[in-house]
Amino acid sequence: MKKQIITSVTAIFILLFTVYTSNAQNKKITTATSNSATIEVIQFHSEHRCITCLKIEKLTRATLANSFPNIPFTLVNVEDKKNAKKAEQFEATGTALFLYNPKTGKKKDLTDFAFMKAGDEKKFEAELKKYIEDFIKS
Repeated sequence: MKKQIITSVTAIFILLFTVYTSNAQNKKITTATSNSATIEVIQFHSEHRCITCLKIEKLTRATLANSFPNIPFTLVNVEDKKNAKKAEQFEATGTALFLYNPKTGKKKDLTDFAFMKAGDEKKFEAELKKYIEDFIKS
């Protein structure tokens, strides 16, 4: 009986660890619980991320939380084989930032903007807000 309990507890820990590490590879973070979002913001990244890449994520999350709490934000590791199709769909091989409408398939690549403005938080937020508003309208 004691051996069965130890085996069961061990199996539970292994299962929890597997689920946790699997979720860490491809995080989908929704800034609010709403199914009414018409677009998504997707950031692709490599396993090893530079300071600017991390800053883009931070600024994007902050902008969404402050201005668009119903728009989901997804991080996609392009080096994870399970993300190969999605990375190929967006032609992402490293850090890239996209607006995406899953209903229409429309995409807007904001990678150049993100890298150019990551050093100025106020400009990044203002311009990202404008890009999102324009994307929603079109």
